[in-house]
Amino acid sequence: MDNMDLKILRVLQEDSSLSVTEVAQRVGLSTSPCWKRINKLQADGIILRHEAVLDAAKLGLGLTVFMMIKTGEHSGPWLEKFAKFVKAMPEVQEFHRMAGEVDYLLKIVVADMQQFDDFYKNMVEETTLTDVTSSFSMEVIKHTNALPI
Repeated sequence: MDNMDLKILRVLQEDSSLSVTEVAQRVGLSTSPCWKRINKLQADGIILRHEAVLDAAKLGLGLTVFMMIKTGEHSGPWLEKFAKFVKAMPEVQEFHRMAGEVDYLLKIVVADMQQFDDFYKNMVEETTLTDVTSSFSMEVIKHTNALPI
């Protein structure tokens, strides 16, 4: 990967809906070499997918919750069951296994406190957890999926 590939990736992170021609113009390449580079970045697994970024508040999803979970169970089968459960929950935007005092961190986006409470009750009903702490976002000051390349 060279500097031109990085330029292409920066442009695509900003707006992946651009045509190859528009990307090529922004990075100073002709269309064909730009298209080949983008295809190679996809084939190499650097570009994983293209997504639309939606406005959660305008879709009625105004509550973002960060849930910190501690568990006394760390076996492979338990983690497999827990991960399968969490991955199936569309409210969970991010799911991280952590080092340190917290075992797992979840980012959850829901409409309101009632929907979060329903999510929480479902989770503790289905999974054995030692300690669950939730923090509620009051304001998004910065949000990006762009990597610092």
